[in-house]
Amino acid sequence: MKKIIQLIFLILGTVIGAGYASGREIWLFFGPNSGRAIILFTLIFAVACYCTLKIAYQYQTHHYQQIFDQLFHKSTSWIYDLLMFVYLLLTTIIMIAGSGAVLEVYHIPVWVGIVIMAIMVFWAFSFSIDQVIELNSILVPILIGLLLAVLISFLAKEQHLEYAQQPVNYIKTIAFTSVNLLPIISVIGAIGHKISNKSTVFYTSLISSVILGTVTLIYNYGLTLIQLEIDQFQMPIYGILIRFPNYVLLVVSIIIWLAIFGTVVGLLLGLVTRIQNKYNVSQLKIVMILFTVLTPFAFSGFQTLIELIYPIYGVINSFILLKLILYPIKDAINKK
Repeated sequence: MKKIIQLIFLILGTVIGAGYASGREIWLFFGPNSGRAIILFTLIFAVACYCTLKIAYQYQTHHYQQIFDQLFHKSTSWIYDLLMFVYLLLTTIIMIAGSGAVLEVYHIPVWVGIVIMAIMVFWAFSFSIDQVIELNSILVPILIGLLLAVLISFLAKEQHLEYAQQPVNYIKTIAFTSVNLLPIISVIGAIGHKISNKSTVFYTSLISSVILGTVTLIYNYGLTLIQLEIDQFQMPIYGILIRFPNYVLLVVSIIIWLAIFGTVVGLLLGLVTRIQNKYNVSQLKIVMILFTVLTPFAFSGFQTLIELIYPIYGVINSFILLKLILYPIKDAINKK
């Protein structure tokens, strides 16, 4: 049971980073009248998560390329390996930018948040992979609990809107699932060899998806109530938080920053295990080099990076999502 809980929070921590926790990613892909679209996302995410975990368990993977080897022909899997590597680099840049954007509400320079993030990441990777996973399983439930408490309290006080459900925007729903797919493959690929039984695969994918879908549904509705104010903030969550006392703003800001930290750790874990598969270099040295190279790009701006990169990769990743969902059929045919 402990292993299932750790995996659930590792997956959730990878998804609930700066883009998600800030509300910017949710609003970009969903927006008003998206209840049914979010339910559809939950179902697709559950299947994709299950298939990823199943491959990782079957082949006891140590890095994400081993998952791609099962989805694609050997001659083309290198293309997706490259796409994954670039995506992890770009998303890490977004998270680094987000670590500075969180502090902007207090008029603290962006570089201060980035420097603190660097110190924390170097500290995290001075430990083993197991300890890194353990750290995530502590931070993520705290984030989800506080985020839900704030959102539910906000919804209880605000005047609710009456509206008719619109048709599901399938393209955006699939794109949102696809955007969050690569970091999941990256993280699960790195720890596949630690999954010991099939029940872990089933319960992890089911519970992760239900939690993520529920939080997304509540969060998106909360953002709908402040939709006219959202463009005033790089991180839409602050449109909600300004209605609360300052101490709530401070606590949630800290937790969002820690969520970003957890996501950076998850992304770098995928990069580190892939690089170590080719080169015999310590994980701390790899992290230090990556952080040094990527940080200058983070000053492009958090909102700009999300609105530029996420939609592009949402489209690119849709083919990977399709292959992943069809994997059980392919696997069953191969076993006959």
